[in-house]
Amino acid sequence: MTRSTIVRALALTATSALATATLAAPAHPHAHPHAHAVIDLPAITPRAETQVLHDDEAGGNADADDPAIWRNTAAPGRSLVIGTAKEGGLRVYDLKARTLQSLSAPPAAGPDDAPGRFNNVDLVHGLRLSSVRTDLAVVSDRGHDRLRFYRIDRDRVGGPLTDVTDPAAPPVFSKNQDEINDQRTAYGLATWTDPSSGTSFALVSRRERTSIALLELRPTKGGKITYQTVRTLDLPSAFRLPNGTSWSPCGEPGELPQVEGMVVDPANGTLYAGQENVGIWRLRADLTGGRPKLIDKVREYEVPGLYDEETEECTPGDDPGYGGSELSADVEGLTLVTESHGGGYLLASSQGDNTFAAYERQVKDGNAYEGGFRVAPANSRLDGSEECDGAAALNAPLGSRYPNGLLVVQDGHDAPGEGDRPATNFKFVDLGTVMNALRD
Repeated sequence: MTRSTIVRALALTATSALATATLAAPAHPHAHPHAHAVIDLPAITPRAETQVLHDDEAGGNADADDPAIWRNTAAPGRSLVIGTAKEGGLRVYDLKARTLQSLSAPPAAGPDDAPGRFNNVDLVHGLRLSSVRTDLAVVSDRGHDRLRFYRIDRDRVGGPLTDVTDPAAPPVFSKNQDEINDQRTAYGLATWTDPSSGTSFALVSRRERTSIALLELRPTKGGKITYQTVRTLDLPSAFRLPNGTSWSPCGEPGELPQVEGMVVDPANGTLYAGQENVGIWRLRADLTGGRPKLIDKVREYEVPGLYDEETEECTPGDDPGYGGSELSADVEGLTLVTESHGGGYLLASSQGDNTFAAYERQVKDGNAYEGGFRVAPANSRLDGSEECDGAAALNAPLGSRYPNGLLVVQDGHDAPGEGDRPATNFKFVDLGTVMNALRD
């Protein structure tokens, strides 16, 4: 998201209708005036960064967004990081952050149609494909409103990823190409395998809507993958205030508060979903069984304002103090740091103040806030992370380079940069350093 989007998140849109506002209240609704000072958070420095991507014609409209970490169990030091690059497709990196493979997004269906645009990526492990168990990278293609699937083979000649998407895979939300071109399409993504049945699913959010769809992944003939919608769920777009009025985050007319960052805890099938200018929801990954719970809110929650058609921005009003203290809109990349005893953290990118918030992983502890950190510059050439869109953590040894695990975060403004060219990439951070900072 851009800074103008963050500003728009502060305001009230008059066009939003009141949705269900009786969902469970936040577990710990801190007031905005008590927000932490960013400077007080520990500063963690990255060890490496990927090649810069440029979201312009010369750069192929490539824009780093969301990463996933695939562990090579036979040779952990030869593990991979897979990152989306929007219209630039996919990038595959080694643990030195060197580019191993670039895959293009599919072309537009027609000359006047939207091109492929890869938004988020997650992994599925051990899916049976043509009688062989294989690991997959799953990608949301916002441009075509579809999921794309890539088989992972670290030693394949030509690159680790091979496209195994069934050509007949349907749009996720759209009924026709005209709706696809409106781009209220597949956006955020998380995968989940139900341990009771072994069935794998993808949870997909919808751009500019509050919808989340549960899709069952299905192998087809010839070693391809498709999917079928199981059910959908809509999060609220408006919220009841203590004074009896209602509030909705600001957006362009007709635009509802979307979800992007999502992650599923495999231990208990819990989905965490970041509604960008609202907060973090906790719900069941199968989208059944009770009301979603808002475990934390952004600071800008319930701040009124007005949308200006001319500037395409919102003018915020007075802060009533109903927001949280740890997240500044937008809440973006969500990832889990899992520990063998059931502990660990839910990490969330607080895009508005360039920090990361950590919450207790265990639901029985109410997902309480446990601390935060910044990814700061290591030196004049290796900068930190700003306006982070996506993050991925893996708490497992990854060879001699990352024996304590790895955190990969998107950097929305790579420095030193090249003049006014938009520049993004991914930063590689030692997860052990993060864990030590959170435990101090």
